[in-house]
Amino acid sequence: MHTPRCHHASGTVREFAEVALAMGMVEIGMSDHSPMPKGFMDDWRMSPAELHGYLTEVEQVRDVLADDLTVRIGLEADFRLGSEEGVARMIGLYDWDYIIGSVHYIEDWDFDNPARLAHWDVVGVEEVYCAYFDLVAQSAATGMFDIIGHPDLIKKFGHRPPEGSVRVLAAEEAMLQAVQKADCALEISSAGLRKPVGEIYPHPRIVKRAAELKIPFAYGSDAHGPDAVGHGMDACLELLEASGVHEVCAFAKRKRSMQSIERAQGHRG
Repeated sequence: MHTPRCHHASGTVREFAEVALAMGMVEIGMSDHSPMPKGFMDDWRMSPAELHGYLTEVEQVRDVLADDLTVRIGLEADFRLGSEEGVARMIGLYDWDYIIGSVHYIEDWDFDNPARLAHWDVVGVEEVYCAYFDLVAQSAATGMFDIIGHPDLIKKFGHRPPEGSVRVLAAEEAMLQAVQKADCALEISSAGLRKPVGEIYPHPRIVKRAAELKIPFAYGSDAHGPDAVGHGMDACLELLEASGVHEVCAFAKRKRSMQSIERAQGHRG
């Protein structure tokens, strides 16, 4: 979940937490878009100068509500080739509960930015999907991340490769093998339900294959405002159970633990 520091979200951390409490949740995590090294910053994330304020706000809410709600402190950090050293330094600045790694760029193209939507008209969708999954695989291989965020974000606007594309299926499989080898969790995110694609991230096919590989899952609403806290959680958990997954991840100080989906649904979070 994100704060206004990323320039595309709204609401205070306390407001997010109050909604979670009203829904009966017992644990949430804030993971705003992290600063990036020089040369990789953009308008969709907090600046380095805002990191201290982010931590202070989340810590204050965590401490005030400690008797009623567990608030975990994380980041969503982009994976972009050439930025790894700087991102690793940034991660080392604080004792995070978890780090989400995500891919929003293919080279210099922020493919999920509505302002860059026209670029889809001049690229091959099959090639783009393969390039995306290759970057996700590389992000897992860095070992920097606990969770791989929205693993098929590339579908956000509804662009699809040819049905049954051997190249894309091979790229998907290579991505999942990399996630398994790195012992990362995959995020199952309801955010796609609120996007043009109208579908949970990742596709049920990917969920099923990840389950076969015993890759753990972490649920995320990717809320950019208090109204989206917990959005689509039951649908995500039902998809996991239908794919043979009966536990989801929780994190504290970058240590993963598992809880049953039945318990998670009972707590609404």
